[in-house]
Amino acid sequence: MSEIRSEQLTGWANTAPTAAQVVRPADQDELAAVLESAPERGVIARGLGRSYGDPAQNAGGLVVDATGVAGLRSLDVQKGIVTAEAGTSIDALMRWLVPLGWFVPVTPGTRQVTVGGAIASDIHGKNHHKAGSWCDAVEAITLVTPAHGRRVITPKADPELFWATAGGMGLTGLILDATFRLNRIETSRLSVDTDRTPDLDATLALMESGDHRYDYSVAWLDLMAKGASMGRSILGRGRFATLDQLPARQRSQPLAFHSGTIATAPKLVPPRLMNPLTIKAFNEAWFRRAPKAARDQIQGITEFFHPLDLVAQWNRLYGRTGIIQWQFVIPLAAVDELRSIIGELSTSGYPSFLTVLKRMGPNNPGPLSFPIEGWTLTFDVPAHGASLGPLLDRLDRRVADAGGRIYLAKDSRMQADLLPEMYPRLDEWLAVRHEVDPEQRLASDLARRLRLV
Repeated sequence: MSEIRSEQLTGWANTAPTAAQVVRPADQDELAAVLESAPERGVIARGLGRSYGDPAQNAGGLVVDATGVAGLRSLDVQKGIVTAEAGTSIDALMRWLVPLGWFVPVTPGTRQVTVGGAIASDIHGKNHHKAGSWCDAVEAITLVTPAHGRRVITPKADPELFWATAGGMGLTGLILDATFRLNRIETSRLSVDTDRTPDLDATLALMESGDHRYDYSVAWLDLMAKGASMGRSILGRGRFATLDQLPARQRSQPLAFHSGTIATAPKLVPPRLMNPLTIKAFNEAWFRRAPKAARDQIQGITEFFHPLDLVAQWNRLYGRTGIIQWQFVIPLAAVDELRSIIGELSTSGYPSFLTVLKRMGPNNPGPLSFPIEGWTLTFDVPAHGASLGPLLDRLDRRVADAGGRIYLAKDSRMQADLLPEMYPRLDEWLAVRHEVDPEQRLASDLARRLRLV
């Protein structure tokens, strides 16, 4: 077993650091063995640390850095089925698979997410309205539980444990690897339609009437715009381009893919760089930069899916206080409540340059999986201001009353009392967890904060 070291850990938001013992196994056997000697404060797995909150922290306990257990175990190039180890990143998967004509089933706004993390958070992306979330494409998971050891679970043979693990925040077992289906692509570029909308109603109308025609859809909202312009947006929708849609100069290497960064955010940034004046100016420039209407633009994978990945450590731009990222989903029928919440965020005065709206399709059987059929909004804001906590607490309550929920992978502050309302099948999940981990060896800061242990 690798050396155990003491570390201060945070999520991507750089808030609420806690100290834990960290171990980095080198292979699946070492990873599986960690549970045998779990300390009193328990153990939790950690990938690349891109959850915004505290699900991969474990104050006073053990954290397992699974990134050393990475790579492909098998690949069926004809059928597009791959088995990848838990610490394998989506970035690595794309570098290996895109040149072969395959794409991951789902990608969030960053490639720096591991396979284990994708399952634990049941990640979703711009194609949820068409393809569902990550675990909808998973055929099998190799899981180590405290009660039953190592076993392979599938949605057909072990539906309760499989779906409790999907979105279960790593609290049902340690994931060793997973087998999942890929999406066939003819090129590594996308054909994208862009619309610049004058207000929120125009954005919602376009998404309601046309999202079904696209594989991927996302709207960037300018929350700094007020009055008649509130909710003005840049709506980008598209699908992977076919070979004949590419410019002639790109057809010789239609599946070329390059990942990487063009800059790194500095370690020290001016205090309160993210303030209403700077964000308003940025949002105005970003909005004006977009075409009013453009069709069939050819864009690369990074440009369309992961523009923030171009700047390494971009979270530093928020300064020492860090970030609050708040993401909720409410049913489609609650669209008036969506408008009202966006209006309150817009008039709150809190600056956000990263506010994203998407439509989600039907939910899967996971009791703690976030997506439901509805509207999901993501709101990033600097983590300071005396009124921010009360504002988000009040909005949490409104989301729950509307039949919605908060995304646990992004959460760092929700009140535990709301969890059973937002996730009404919580008792089912707790029953599965108790069966596979009766001594509660699996634990995290999030689990303690939300009373999941």
